[in-house]
Amino acid sequence: MSDPYETTEQHLERILRRALNSFDLPDSTVERLGSALAHSSTLHSSHHSAALHRETYRHTYLLSDGSAATLWELVHGGPRGAGHPDTRQHELYDDEADAHIAAARLTGSLWDVPEFGDEEGAQADLELMSALLAAPPAPHPRMYAPDNSADHARRVLRRAENGDVPGEATARLLRAAFAHHITQVFGRQCRVEGRDAGFTLYEHAFLLLDGSETSLWEVEHTATPDGRHMCEVYGDEKTARGAMESRTRIC
Repeated sequence: MSDPYETTEQHLERILRRALNSFDLPDSTVERLGSALAHSSTLHSSHHSAALHRETYRHTYLLSDGSAATLWELVHGGPRGAGHPDTRQHELYDDEADAHIAAARLTGSLWDVPEFGDEEGAQADLELMSALLAAPPAPHPRMYAPDNSADHARRVLRRAENGDVPGEATARLLRAAFAHHITQVFGRQCRVEGRDAGFTLYEHAFLLLDGSETSLWEVEHTATPDGRHMCEVYGDEKTARGAMESRTRIC
């Protein structure tokens, strides 16, 4: 049913292309699905008899705004196997009630079709995809660049606007920095109090003269009353992520 190496974009394109009724999907639904970041497909129900093979799949998509969208795919045809060509047909619905009716139409009875309202399953799919996206990628080897790194550290600390910026002890330690590496760890657009806001988290890693390493964690965001750009700097990743979460529950 699915290819583990298929991207979400490819998956969506494939099921839309093969569905006989994809043109019936609302334009707003298709537009929302264009921002899908991840997907999960599960077999929801099936019916197999001498005359009919019918399967219903639930495709759940995690969208860029943190919400979820579901498509119900109905796959049906005659018996398959030796002497029987594959005559499967595919239909797509964005409303579970419509999918329920379509499935009942094939079997001839509403009582032969299981209830579709499996909200717990859809929520579990969404939570799984969110967890996968939130998991940090495997770290790449740092390629430190000796480029006036002590001054770079001073500039990062100087532009911070938060009250709990790392203090003099950190500034003094970073005077011994002779190389650094910058990594974007996180980036997302969110809705904060009805307005669009962007969040980006950077790690500024520094290599010190004694061979040790230390980092500054910089949060750049526009979740400010007037939408202006703001910079905050923290001494560890957990505190930086906590600062982002305090701005919005979405990110």
